[in-house]
Amino acid sequence: MVQGGPAIQLGVVVATILGLWIGARFLVDAVVRLAQRFGLSDLTIGLTVAAMGTSTPELMVSLDATYKGLGNIAVANVLGSNIYNLAFILGVIALLRALPVAASVLDRDGIVLLLATAVGGVAILDLTVTRLEGAALVCLFVAYTAVLLRTTSAQSPTDDTPAGEAATSALTRRVAFRGRDAVLLLSGLALVLVSGDSMVLAASALARSAGISEWVIGGTIIAAGTSTPEFAVSLVALKRGSLGVSVGNVVGSNVFNIVGILGLAALVRPLAVHPTAIETLAWLAVITVLVVAALWTDRVLSRREGALFTCSEILRWIVGIVG
Repeated sequence: MVQGGPAIQLGVVVATILGLWIGARFLVDAVVRLAQRFGLSDLTIGLTVAAMGTSTPELMVSLDATYKGLGNIAVANVLGSNIYNLAFILGVIALLRALPVAASVLDRDGIVLLLATAVGGVAILDLTVTRLEGAALVCLFVAYTAVLLRTTSAQSPTDDTPAGEAATSALTRRVAFRGRDAVLLLSGLALVLVSGDSMVLAASALARSAGISEWVIGGTIIAAGTSTPEFAVSLVALKRGSLGVSVGNVVGSNVFNIVGILGLAALVRPLAVHPTAIETLAWLAVITVLVVAALWTDRVLSRREGALFTCSEILRWIVGIVG
């Protein structure tokens, strides 16, 4: 248990966010390079390996919270991260530069994102997610990944910068030694595990001492903290001109979150959540539909749309924390 007042607990949460970010970056860099050695295409890496790698903090935090019996934090983290990814991360990226989207991403992965959100939402509607529902969600994610690997293996990315290069950080590319990727993989995994466990403990204590519900903490502060790798990858990809990676990483991460992570968490322990989950779920559904619709409009997310989505996320935080 994290001792001290709200200020100390908030400080621990901030420190664990940094730990999650560094650990996830090590993981993503190592796994992406390993995937390249196995001959996976850059498009496949961007939509699967990089997306799942950047979702490692959400996975670890949700599994840890579930194991501790904190189902509200586990599910709020998944739903809140998906809202944050779509509204804030894509919104900010679009504010910096309008985001063109490849037709293949929208025609296939945009529809998959809508369906995954709907399926995950149905599982949460009765405020419980059983082990059977969790198994079904995991099976759906495995099937989607298998189809994605098969259909993208022969495709090439439309951006000039390879997805693997856009997803990795400059630091680990410059540092080279024998066994580098194995060391990064193990170090990143350990850092994410320790940081995720500390974050859950600190966030739960913060919610109690500050009089804020675990659901709000999980859907805002924790959700944003576990989404820092997605934000970092999207910013790096934008800087390198690989705009498709920014969108593909967010879409892939959201699909993994709502079916893969939610399903795995329910397999660990059946989830029971607060009725507030319905409101958050409804907002996620609205944001998902609006973002996919905006991307379908001229196949680009404009600066004006980005500003609207960013403001909507800021408003959600204000209403959740102050209200």
